[in-house]
Amino acid sequence: MSMHETAENPSPASVWDAAGSAFRRWRDGDQRALDDLVRLMSPVLWHVVRATGLEREPAEDVVQSTWLAMVRSAERISDPQAVSGWLCTTARREAWRIRKRSTRSTPVEDGALQFRLPHEESPEATVVLDDEQRRLWSCLARLPERCQRLLRIVAAEQRPDYTRIAADLQMPVGSIGPTRGRCLDKLRVELTRTGGAR
Repeated sequence: MSMHETAENPSPASVWDAAGSAFRRWRDGDQRALDDLVRLMSPVLWHVVRATGLEREPAEDVVQSTWLAMVRSAERISDPQAVSGWLCTTARREAWRIRKRSTRSTPVEDGALQFRLPHEESPEATVVLDDEQRRLWSCLARLPERCQRLLRIVAAEQRPDYTRIAADLQMPVGSIGPTRGRCLDKLRVELTRTGGAR
């Protein structure tokens, strides 16, 4: 798997909790846990490093050197739950150092930059959004088939055609709204049960 692909998170725990758990297991002697940590955090580190403006090859080098730094400094990371923040900070600092060394910067007023920079979510926000979306789809998959189909159709179309939906799902047009409400309630219950609702 390349560094910029999204890692699968098999548990409902957050990425940060899963990373902390993998780091703790690795320090306790489970060598496979390091593979889990790398699979989980490499996509995050990739986004953090690329957000600094580095090209692909130097970005890959920075991610690799971040993992090497973590292995060398593992005993100094006192709280396993802090490993995600440590990795992101280390990667960001190294990326800035590489970028500064490879380019000459010309001071520019903040106002001039504001209109030229694309608006992008932070890597951390992207990871949280991906985690929430995985939880949502996982909870949707636990609903009855009819609810899954109805909620997918309604969510995918800006103005759903209730006549067509009624024909597709073999239900009266007048029952689509109430059925959708019941299906959304079931989805909320699943999200709450798995810790995905806010």
